[in-house]
Amino acid sequence: MPVATKANYFTKEQEQAARFAKALGHPVRIAILQLLNSQACCFHGDMADELPIAKSTLSQHLNELKDAGLIQGNITPPTVKYCINRENWDIAKKLLNEVLE
Repeated sequence: MPVATKANYFTKEQEQAARFAKALGHPVRIAILQLLNSQACCFHGDMADELPIAKSTLSQHLNELKDAGLIQGNITPPTVKYCINRENWDIAKKLLNEVLE
């Protein structure tokens, strides 16, 4: 009988749901997503004006959300514009709803 390992025990959907959940695991990231979800897109500087955190801290949280695939950025120096990755946002909602049901 094969030994159950992480690689063959958890489904792709479980792994992806966990990644999304980890990215959602900080109140600043929730605030960022709520801000972005209420608009088409938002510039990094505008978010820094809205949220009570340092720009460098904001950048770290944006990177975490981007790495999880929940947001995407468009870099046109000197500005960076972020928006929700709608395809992954829909996948995240579906997977997390399945977990919470």
